[in-house]
Amino acid sequence: MRLLLAEDEKDLSNALCAILTHSSYSVDAVYNGIDALSYLTSGKYDAAILDIMMPGMDGITVLQKARKSGCSIPVIFLTARSEIDDRVEGLDSGADDYLTKPFSSKELLARIRALTRRKETITDNKLKAGNIELDQTTCILSSESGEFKLANKEFQMMQMLMAEPGRIIPTETFMERIWGWDSDAEINTVWVYLSYLRKKLTALGSTATIKASRNLGYSLEAAK
Repeated sequence: MRLLLAEDEKDLSNALCAILTHSSYSVDAVYNGIDALSYLTSGKYDAAILDIMMPGMDGITVLQKARKSGCSIPVIFLTARSEIDDRVEGLDSGADDYLTKPFSSKELLARIRALTRRKETITDNKLKAGNIELDQTTCILSSESGEFKLANKEFQMMQMLMAEPGRIIPTETFMERIWGWDSDAEINTVWVYLSYLRKKLTALGSTATIKASRNLGYSLEAAK
C-alpha cells in the first residue's frame, strides 16, 4: 500500500517514513504544498497524510484543490492546531480524519488502518489465489503446506499480483508503486524480488505461479 506524506518538518517526516516503512507501507515524502498537490493528484496513492501548515500552499488549500480535481483517496490532516473550529475547517475541506501534534505513532497507524479498511472490498482483509492466501494485516503468505512472513517490498509486490490475478503488471509499475519515483533502485531489483517470491511459492506448493509476459510484465496465474 502506497502513502503520500506531506510534512515540512524534515526530522518528523524522516521519523514517520521510518515508522510507516517498518509497518509495510511504501511512502513518498514531500515538504511543501505545491509538491503535495502534484503528487496527490497523480492517482498513485492509497491514502495521504498532510500537514496543514506547509510552505508554498497550506494543506487545506491543497486538499480542496485535489478534491475539485476528482481525487478521492482518504486523507489524514496533521497539525498543531487543535481548536474545534480548526478541526471543522479541516474536515469540511475534504479530510477524512484529523490528528493533532504531538501524537502517538500507534494512533497514526491505527487511523491509517481504519481509513484504508473503508476502501477494502476483500473479506477478512485476505487475498486468495489458487491454494495460497495473503493476510494483508500480518503480511503472511500461506498455504496448507506452511507460511512465510513477507518482508516489506515482497509483501507489496505479492499484494499487487494477488489483487488482480491474471492482470499483467509492467515492471515499471512495480518500480513506481513500491520503490517510488525518486528511488535509485535499478530495474533488475524487481526481478530479484520476483525470484524471492517464486521460491516461496514453490516451497508452499502453490498452484499459483508468477508468469512473465515478454516485453509486457508479470502476472499471477492461478490454477483452477
